[in-house]
Amino acid sequence: MSTSQITAITELDRSHYKTKVYAGGHFIYADEPESLGGTDEGMNPGALLLASLGSCTAITIRMYADRKEYPLESIRISLAICEEKEISAETVISREIEFTGELSQEQRERLMQIADKCPIHKILSNPIKIQTI
Repeated sequence: MSTSQITAITELDRSHYKTKVYAGGHFIYADEPESLGGTDEGMNPGALLLASLGSCTAITIRMYADRKEYPLESIRISLAICEEKEISAETVISREIEFTGELSQEQRERLMQIADKCPIHKILSNPIKIQTI
């Protein structure tokens, strides 16, 4: 990840609930499913959170594997979190990581350790304070 501060801007007008998200010169939509009054034109915020963790984990693993010249072909990460009504201080995100490639057992174990070094994993594993101004 970049060493500079990460920023994002979100905008929501009277649309239900299609939200514009801008970050680093990129643009996506966040939304809610039609069953909740949205247009289902983007991932819901919980899915975006999981996508952040999954993509950061994959990138961190890939960087390490490339640096160590591991024969890692691909990474697949499946993530899940409880329903919003069940979220608490003990909320658990499940993360299953699969590798393809001619990796030794030692390399696979090391890559699993590296997965926890991802910056988003570190953020989510520590107390977070949100300051609203």
